[in-house]
Amino acid sequence: MESFHWVRHRCRQLTGADRARGRYSAPEEPPSKRQKKRRLVFPRHGPLQNQAAHDFSDNSIRTTKYNLWTFIPMNLFQQFHRAANLYFLFLALLNWVPVVEAFQKEITMIPLVVVLAVTACKDALEDYRRYLFDQRVNNSNALVYDGEQKDYVQQRWKDVRVGDFVRLSCNEIIPADLLLLYSSDPGGVCYIETANLDGETNLKQRQVVAELHVEGEDFSPESFCSHVVCETPNNNLGRFSGYMENPDGAGVGLHKNNLLLRSCTLRNTKTVVGLVVYAGHETKAMMNNSGPRYKRSLLERRLNIDVLWCVLLLVVMCLTASVGHALWLLQFKDPIFLVDQDTPPALAGFYVFWTMIIVLQVLIPISLYVSIEIVKLGQIYFIQNDLQLYNQQLDSTIQCRALNITEDLGQIQYLFSDKTGTLTENKMVFRRCSIFGVEYPHRDNARRLDMYEAEERKGGTLKSVGSRRTTSCASLRCSRSSESQHGFAAESPDEDLQQTTSNFCSSMTRSSPRTFTRRLFGRGGAASFSTPPTSTTEISVVGQEVLLDASNLNLEEESSVTAASLDGGAEGRGPDPGFLRAQEDLQEGPDELLYEAESPDEAALVHAARAYRCTLRARSVEHLLVDLPGFGSVVVPLLHIIPFDSNRKRMSVVVRHPLTGEVVVYTKGADSVIMDLAEDREGADAAELHAQIRDKTQKHLDGYAREGLRTLCIAKKVLDEKQYELWLEKQLQAEKSIENRDQLMLESAERLENNLTLLGSTGIVDRLQEEVPETIEALQRAGIKVWVLTGDKQETAVNIAYACRLVRPSDRLLTANCGSRDACAVFMDRLLREVDEGLVSGPETYSDGAAGFILVIDGRTLGWALQEDLQSSFLDLCRRCRAVICCRSTPLQKSQVVRLVRDHLKVMTLAIGDGANDVSMIQVADVGVGISGQEGMQAVMSSDFAISRFRHLSRLLLVHGRWCFSRLRNMILYFIYKNVMYVNLLFWYQFFCGFSGAVMTNSWVLIFFNLFFTSVPPLVYGVLDKDTPEEVLTELPELYLNTHTSKRV
Repeated sequence: MESFHWVRHRCRQLTGADRARGRYSAPEEPPSKRQKKRRLVFPRHGPLQNQAAHDFSDNSIRTTKYNLWTFIPMNLFQQFHRAANLYFLFLALLNWVPVVEAFQKEITMIPLVVVLAVTACKDALEDYRRYLFDQRVNNSNALVYDGEQKDYVQQRWKDVRVGDFVRLSCNEIIPADLLLLYSSDPGGVCYIETANLDGETNLKQRQVVAELHVEGEDFSPESFCSHVVCETPNNNLGRFSGYMENPDGAGVGLHKNNLLLRSCTLRNTKTVVGLVVYAGHETKAMMNNSGPRYKRSLLERRLNIDVLWCVLLLVVMCLTASVGHALWLLQFKDPIFLVDQDTPPALAGFYVFWTMIIVLQVLIPISLYVSIEIVKLGQIYFIQNDLQLYNQQLDSTIQCRALNITEDLGQIQYLFSDKTGTLTENKMVFRRCSIFGVEYPHRDNARRLDMYEAEERKGGTLKSVGSRRTTSCASLRCSRSSESQHGFAAESPDEDLQQTTSNFCSSMTRSSPRTFTRRLFGRGGAASFSTPPTSTTEISVVGQEVLLDASNLNLEEESSVTAASLDGGAEGRGPDPGFLRAQEDLQEGPDELLYEAESPDEAALVHAARAYRCTLRARSVEHLLVDLPGFGSVVVPLLHIIPFDSNRKRMSVVVRHPLTGEVVVYTKGADSVIMDLAEDREGADAAELHAQIRDKTQKHLDGYAREGLRTLCIAKKVLDEKQYELWLEKQLQAEKSIENRDQLMLESAERLENNLTLLGSTGIVDRLQEEVPETIEALQRAGIKVWVLTGDKQETAVNIAYACRLVRPSDRLLTANCGSRDACAVFMDRLLREVDEGLVSGPETYSDGAAGFILVIDGRTLGWALQEDLQSSFLDLCRRCRAVICCRSTPLQKSQVVRLVRDHLKVMTLAIGDGANDVSMIQVADVGVGISGQEGMQAVMSSDFAISRFRHLSRLLLVHGRWCFSRLRNMILYFIYKNVMYVNLLFWYQFFCGFSGAVMTNSWVLIFFNLFFTSVPPLVYGVLDKDTPEEVLTELPELYLNTHTSKRV
């Protein structure tokens, strides 16, 4: 493939092709030579314009494969990658040799020319559509700063250059990758919609580079004296590192939230100004645009082998004719008819061999490959228009993103599924919590689930804010809506916990919330957090016998504040003007909030807190506005956010306690991680109390998991000023770094997230999707082994497995939780013996040949089992089990499991998921299916097929998959059969004409036999045939097993 790219690139150079690189073209020179470690961007206008570089890529794009000069040579070069086309080109040239000529020279060229012309017209039409799209994009207009006119002027996108200042208004599309330098929003933020990039419609917040935003002042490019040092162009959408160096030499760290990506749309912000850092094909959007997915199906790979058998049969026939003609000439001494006696019989036989190659060329079906492509397009059309795969609630149908593997849907043997969002709804509802070892069951919180079900019965859906496209140009801190997806949060909270919250807030020093807010947000005044008060507040926690120091133990108190503690402040940071508008909005209209959250469980926690009258009112880059019961609005300064990642399995926020002035770190994450990070207290009493809290919390977590709830742990850590300043210095260095930035950020987070104080845990319910149990049961009856790969707790995964009938009451669970690699090896051998004994003596056997054994393995044990020396034992054990459940598995482990089964067992695999953590296994599997759910569209964008509900998988595989495989298999057999029969007539005729290569039909009939006369019936059969009615296939999934026994075409 590399040689193909090189030759095409050389063709472009020799023909003077356009400099802009197409989507499929190779780099102009090796990346190692043309890329540097970092990129320096100087503004093209202003004090530093003389230092601006001019060797960066322009902003024009070209996604076409060809131009007028390169279309014919490049298209022919691509088409002749197919062996069949090369074979028929060889026959056409061979027919021009006089001694072996079988037909008129022009006739043998017709089939090849027709096939090449049809394919070329199709490619030209597709490329012309891409050309029109490129022209429309390149000629779009944007406001770019002109140094001569000292103003922003309209320029075409293709004329934008790296270093230009671009001004955008609300609802405009971003023309290049911009570093955000100014926003009209008072808080220095803006909102973008990335639907054109990754399919997600929920808004993302981006913020102005630190220390640049000045409230009330417009941005002036002429006064911008800094330059940007950033990483070289890459296709990682979730990463951007670098720093902006000021004239005094100080650097300001840059991160992904400072970057506006090309193709995104600006929302809810009146005006922004950005500096172009990447343009054209160097933008992240274009570097991720790799064109349509292409996979070779298993049937297509087998077809190549069958064609080789046809070639072998052709050679045998031609050799027979060659030898027969030589022997036939030897028996004539004085022939009475014209025979070429000057040519020796051996040489004449050699000539006849090549003549017969031309005569019997029909045996190799040149039109078969084209017919297969046409049939697959027809199959995809009917799949996409199947009304039973249409989701009325989401107004979406199935998407076929890979156009050439439809028949693989009928040969699936192993299915790997995510749990959350795939088997479940991913609509989280807060149900239980544990605070300092005291459980609050929250039993009455079922109203939201009832509302979900009521809406579904009506045929509607509760739209989340992510599915709305807001067109307002106002920058909102909180939105009001009467139709929020999470608006039905726990309106019937636990009475004990509500009383505890009320008692706590009532015990605090009070002041008028309006007076407090006015003092905190008033222009020119600021609260000081530098001098913590000397007194502490003593509270009594309901359900406990001890009095706890409020500044050390209570979670709610850490987010509370009294106005009395903020009176005598020194000069501090200026006010956050973004809250002024939020305050005005909150004083108007009904109290209906609509929250935007990165994940559904976070939204569920915020709504649960609101049910206890602890309401999040607004949020800016630097502050949170919270309402507390009986107290009013309070503000919590937000210092840092350390986002979640799959390696740490947690996220943290750093805030300054408004009551004590202390820096507090709150960490939320998986219970297995938070429990390990919790510190051991010094002192006998404190250690004993801490141990009791941990034991009770762990007991509650185990109970939540058995009920199938998603569990999270919350912990905190108080830093003194010296510790915080030391950590902050390292954090800023990590943010400014370009090389190894991810590793440095990880190390910085780990330095902060240790010696935590455990606060409690939460349990959130996530119900199953409709018809999931019936779908899994049908797939198992069809002989498909279903594995669940999830990052949840073991108990939660097992509970869901029982609920969806993956595990039956009579099944025997084999749980593998090993503490070391050696223990894992021994345990695998023991489980293998137990399973073998059970297979021999077990009374119950299922349709797939395996007894009721279910393997449940945790992430740590799975990591050891995937090592090379334990892989065989692990695979042997899994093959003997009816299902496998992998818990606490990372995205990498998911892909490793899929690859292991696919490569070692030589089976057809399918992976299905809905989130970014499922992308790797979806791409590794033979067939990848994405679900458009609550976790964005990353899985859909990486998949071969995209569906909206898990239940659609049954019809996709058992009905359409079986039909597509059966149609193509029989169509290929029909093609080969009719060609062999016709060639047999020609070959049998040679026994009556001295094996001379003569034919009994007109040469036109012979040439057009495959091309026209017999081409339509296979196409109609391949698109429309239904060997079995869909009702029968649905009621009898066992019919799907027939496709597994078809090893050969």
